Amino acid sequence: MHKEESISVIVPTYNECENLPELIQRIQKVKDEQNLNLELIIVDDDSKDGSEEYIESLGTPWCRIIVRRGERGLSSAVLKGFSDAKGDILIVMDADLSHPPEKIPEFIEQIQAGADMVIGSRYVAGGKTDEEWGVFRWLNSQIATLLARPLTSVKDPMSGFFALRKEVFEKSAPLNPTGYKIGLELLVKCPVKKVVEIPIYFSQRAKGKSKLSLKEQVKYLVHLRRLYFFKYENLTYLFHFSIIGFSGTLVNLVVLTIFVFLGIPVRLSVAMAIIIAMISNFILNRRFTFPHAVATPWFPQLVGFVSACSLGAVINYIIVILLLYVFPIFEKIPQIPALVGILAGLMFNFILSKNFVFRKKQY
Repeated sequence: MHKEESISVIVPTYNECENLPELIQRIQKVKDEQNLNLELIIVDDDSKDGSEEYIESLGTPWCRIIVRRGERGLSSAVLKGFSDAKGDILIVMDADLSHPPEKIPEFIEQIQAGADMVIGSRYVAGGKTDEEWGVFRWLNSQIATLLARPLTSVKDPMSGFFALRKEVFEKSAPLNPTGYKIGLELLVKCPVKKVVEIPIYFSQRAKGKSKLSLKEQVKYLVHLRRLYFFKYENLTYLFHFSIIGFSGTLVNLVVLTIFVFLGIPVRLSVAMAIIIAMISNFILNRRFTFPHAVATPWFPQLVGFVSACSLGAVINYIIVILLLYVFPIFEKIPQIPALVGILAGLMFNFILSKNFVFRKKQY
């Protein structure tokens, strides 16, 4: 191990004072045994639980605390620690003693051997979670990992115990993490080519309460959406546009069915159903597929959306009428030709919407 390199261990905390004594003791033991040039940075979100007073009472030069007032969040706390860190190698771990500090030397060795990022993994050979972790938490972790699979091949991208060089972090694309999965954000946005996963034993929280909540899980889904847009922009736009398009299909078919039930002529019903579905798609696409468009006036966009999609609507309508003409049986079940027409116009509408109606302004 190259002793001349400096190490910064960043630990985000909120109401973790009970766990700090053991955590610091174990990190100090590793520091002394390996003769590491190591600093420990506790980034606390104004817990008011005695953490600040405890760290200051230690009078330990290599261990300091940053108290953030008016801001909370694990990911942003880690980024604050990174910005204040003096080390060449950055290591992130939780304060609840679920991550073993004794693995720090192995992390450093792998970074110095050429790894861009090292992850303490529960899901590689030799990795394990505490038997008391519970089926629900295990299942939650597995689902979260599965959702992130298209973003990275790492087996445990949810891990909060990882290391990377500061220079790798400084070359990252703009970071905008939501929630608590900062490691996944860095995996996707940093120039990380070689990732090494080290097996760890993930212990059950020693003291205090878990911060995992339904709110944090929702934030994770929002975070995933942002990362998918970052890595697969066009495919993600198309996926959103298609989902909303199929919701428009449902609107179209429901409206068409109602109008036909009310005795309105089929051809007129088809046209009215297309118009109503188009308005529904505009509202949803403006809000979810192209959220940047919300910052600009809606009416010109609506006019543009209707105008841009007119050709698609005409194609849709012509296909439906042709199918009704060629196959008169569809007069009784017009939903089928309507579905074909909708699919025919989908790609054309998407291209026009993305590149003209909801186009991002270049500054």
